[in-house]
Amino acid sequence: MRMASPLLALREGYSAIAVGFLLALFALTQVFLALPAGRYVDRHGLKRPVGFCVVAAALGAGLAVAFPVFPVLCLSALMTGGATGVAVIALQRHVGRAAQNATELKKVFSWLAIGPAVSNFVGPLAAGLLIDYSGFRAAFLLMALLPLATWFWVRRTVELPPVPVVVGSAPKKAWDLLREPMMRRLMLVNWLLSSCWDVHTFVVPILGHERGLSASVIGTILGAFAIAAAFVRVLLPVFAAHVREWVVVASAMVMTAVLFAVYPFMVSPLAMGACSVMLGLALGSVQPMIMSTLHQITPEARHGEALGLRLMTINASSVLMPMLFGTAGAVVGVSVVFWAVGLAVGAGARPAWLLRPALRPVPSSADR
Repeated sequence: MRMASPLLALREGYSAIAVGFLLALFALTQVFLALPAGRYVDRHGLKRPVGFCVVAAALGAGLAVAFPVFPVLCLSALMTGGATGVAVIALQRHVGRAAQNATELKKVFSWLAIGPAVSNFVGPLAAGLLIDYSGFRAAFLLMALLPLATWFWVRRTVELPPVPVVVGSAPKKAWDLLREPMMRRLMLVNWLLSSCWDVHTFVVPILGHERGLSASVIGTILGAFAIAAAFVRVLLPVFAAHVREWVVVASAMVMTAVLFAVYPFMVSPLAMGACSVMLGLALGSVQPMIMSTLHQITPEARHGEALGLRLMTINASSVLMPMLFGTAGAVVGVSVVFWAVGLAVGAGARPAWLLRPALRPVPSSADR
């Protein structure tokens, strides 16, 4: 949806600013839903929240099939983006609670992160091929059907027992989590890396459109990024016991900064694809490490809330950043957007390295 909707808007003559606004809407709903969804997931587990998300995502993409016009695309972005965000919180909380120790955390989040990486390949590539050969409505129809597969896999999952609540304890505000310096540092690093995903998703279709590339070629470039991200996540569980979260994250930030510096100079589809692959290897390794760290520095009873806070923080940025990218791209060119974000993420390597003292052992099932 995040590739097909902007391409349709561009073909209808909308500006880069309008495309930035459209992409921002994919994150807007998550900003307001993330914290309530985190608390809801802490109370109700996995299946009920995911069931609501399946309905919202299928309906949102279905509206784009029936009415493929810009205002409806905006509504579809709100619905599909919000549904994805809430489902991610539910899945991440469930998987994090199932882990027994820090090594298992890295393993399970590496496996879980393969899912979005595969979908980021299947979605853009399939959408691009359908757009070129059958039109935008066929692409949106596929996106409307895919959420139903989610429910097929989740419906028989065994729910984990709820975390006991201390009787008489005063309710805590989500912002209390940010009083911990390590949590603030983690949020900063996560925001910088999320901005890299946003700028890549935003700039590549615009660069491709400017250079006359077809939708299928643009989808293939984005798909190459996703394949690389999936590949590195397949390897991470094998090496989970031998890698350290802060080393992986800091190294990925330095590599991303270098790639963003050279990406605008890549003119041919092959060169853009090569940069996309290397960027996928760097950014694909990050999320499992971030999630492992987050679960080690927050109380178990507040994992859903912490995940919601993380999602709200990065999506508040994702609402503003595409519009900022669109404005900057229209004024100074999309290359400057790449360089500015690359400089920022390179500077963030030091806070990422300082995450090292944050980690502590995860409680075993016996402790629970």
